[in-house]
Amino acid sequence: MRKYTARHAQLHFRLAETVTTNYLYTFGYEGLDIEAFVSRALQAGVRTIVDVRELPLSRKKGFSKTAFRERLAVAGIGYFHAPALGCPKLVRDRYREDADWQRYTRDFLTYLLTQDATVRELAKLSRATTACLVCFEADHTMCHRSYVARAAHRAGGLSIKHLRFKTAVLDQALRVAA
Repeated sequence: MRKYTARHAQLHFRLAETVTTNYLYTFGYEGLDIEAFVSRALQAGVRTIVDVRELPLSRKKGFSKTAFRERLAVAGIGYFHAPALGCPKLVRDRYREDADWQRYTRDFLTYLLTQDATVRELAKLSRATTACLVCFEADHTMCHRSYVARAAHRAGGLSIKHLRFKTAVLDQALRVAA
């Protein structure tokens, strides 16, 4: 494997600025090893991973921040950690205690409203490169990254596509019946 230097990163991001893409992707690494994850991201044409975990730590080998960034760099994929778009500890802890997804959603969306500048930057990034939001959960309907992607879309970002190991699905925002 070749060494990925800061110079390579600068060239990558300069090239990424000229790329036109059709989607902002999301992808959860649950159930995948790092090689399968990288292979799928490359297959989808992902150029920049946006890590939306507040704390980019993982028990899965290769997915903690430094190792993840380094493996992505070897594949020519940029890495950007956006801790402000992660779910706050208080909201995560409450969900672990009560498993109330509606409450989790309400609390996270309330928090996300305070992150307008970061969401706008994400929308801008999604127009400049083929970006993919990453978190752990395989099921995008049970992960905050879908809410982050939708917020970026509303802020002028691209349409959303959720990657799975072998497929991809267009975002269908769930509608709650009144």
